[in-house]
Amino acid sequence: MSDKLNLPKTSLEVPAGLELITLGGGCFWCTEAVFQRLEGVEKVVSGYAGGIVENPTYRQICTGTTGHAEVIEVYFDPKKISLESILEVFWATHDPTTLNRQGADVGPQYRSAIFFNDEKQETVATRMKKELDESGVFDKSIVTEITPFSNFYPAENYHQDYFNLNGMQPYCQFVVKPKVDKLKKYFADKLKIKTN
Repeated sequence: MSDKLNLPKTSLEVPAGLELITLGGGCFWCTEAVFQRLEGVEKVVSGYAGGIVENPTYRQICTGTTGHAEVIEVYFDPKKISLESILEVFWATHDPTTLNRQGADVGPQYRSAIFFNDEKQETVATRMKKELDESGVFDKSIVTEITPFSNFYPAENYHQDYFNLNGMQPYCQFVVKPKVDKLKKYFADKLKIKTN
């Protein structure tokens, strides 16, 4: 735990009227594609959070030794979409019961994580995690890390908007697209009017 106190710090700049939460749900190509499609989400940035290395590269992250998770920063308008709705979609579109992996993507960089920015976000995330665990929705316990935000470093440009720009690539077709399809099926009421 003492390592968490000594993590590099980056500042948060959130435009007026928006909230920001940082989420890790495996490969950020997947989570970015899902959250870009939600009404009320104004901006999604892929990157790395919660690690010990400043300004890490994707190559460094892939070693699993930097402590970072692949994450997205989700900027949303709470008048259009609630934090609860954001987290509901988060837990439904990845497997929060597998430690340090999502499908074939294995390593601590693929961990399920919520990096909260304030007490309200921590309270809501902790309550929802407990309720989901008690509901029996998942066969196993949720292992999602709920931890204070410390740092975020944007990923390289070629990772941004990845699915929208590379949707026919095999990984996108076999891994990202099924998550987007699940979103469209179960959360149609939360989608932006125009979606890919």
